[in-house]
Amino acid sequence: MPLPVPTLSHALLMLRGTVALMFLAHAVVRVVSGSIAQFGAFMEAHGFAQGLVWVLLITVYEIGGGLLLALGLGVTWVCAGLAFIVLMGIVIIHVHLGWFVGEHGVGGMEYSVLLLASLLVVAAADRAERPAAPA
Repeated sequence: MPLPVPTLSHALLMLRGTVALMFLAHAVVRVVSGSIAQFGAFMEAHGFAQGLVWVLLITVYEIGGGLLLALGLGVTWVCAGLAFIVLMGIVIIHVHLGWFVGEHGVGGMEYSVLLLASLLVVAAADRAERPAAPA
């Protein structure tokens, strides 16, 4: 008896929705917990002038991008922007904390690498669904 798995198109839709939810949750918790100023100070301590402005832009992009992903709008471009944010997070924060996020480490980059791979798959699926441009 085969396992009850979704079709590829449904699985890709679920992945896009999950990725959207992850970015929305990440940004909304930052707003609700009031940690934007703390993150801004962290950014400034790592050489980013106007750290608070950067964090506000990141937060707005994560919320807006998460909503656009959930709606299936501008998927490829949204994924590119979110991938840039994740990649910068790896470089600035996570690579110095090792690979593992939990159990074997704290704050490592494994989750971020998985997010990058997921964004790539979501963007590729979006590209595959669009009709080819005329030659």
